Amino acid sequence: MSHPLEKFLFCPVCGSHSFRVNNFKSKKCASCGFTYYANPSSATAAFILRSDGCLLVARRGKEPARGTFDLPGGFVDMDESAEQGMRREIQEETGLMVGELHYLFSIPNRYVYSDMVIHTLDMFYSTQVPQEAQPHAADDAAELFWVPFSQVQPSLFGLNSIRQAVEKFLGELGVKSDE
Repeated sequence: MSHPLEKFLFCPVCGSHSFRVNNFKSKKCASCGFTYYANPSSATAAFILRSDGCLLVARRGKEPARGTFDLPGGFVDMDESAEQGMRREIQEETGLMVGELHYLFSIPNRYVYSDMVIHTLDMFYSTQVPQEAQPHAADDAAELFWVPFSQVQPSLFGLNSIRQAVEKFLGELGVKSDE
């Protein structure tokens, strides 16, 4: 895959062909002086937990990695905090309104979309829901199901950062995956 800046051939401000690499993460227009920085997009994912030691797992309904396992989450919108974006994504994909969110860690990622590599910073949160919570798959989630921690298989998660996060999360809980 190519660097995301390779897709931008013309200055988005003046349309000049003089839009050249400035450094690893930017291009600068020699005609008007505009500099564009390709900074990572913010994304979130949630470990939604029940007190019986189960994790809510989604099956991806869309590309990339359609049909593989995932965690509820997605991109943070403009003018939204990471926590607001996390709550919105949980509600959109599961129908659940969650209480307290606990920030866990972040992982840089490359998300391929429309033949373009989108660099992201994926922020992972955990939240607890009541035993009787009834999530319903919607938006990007084709299916939702509860999996006991001891039966979660990181290799079934299709996105690299999500797979890494699941491995890290299970490791921090002291749960051995069956891989």
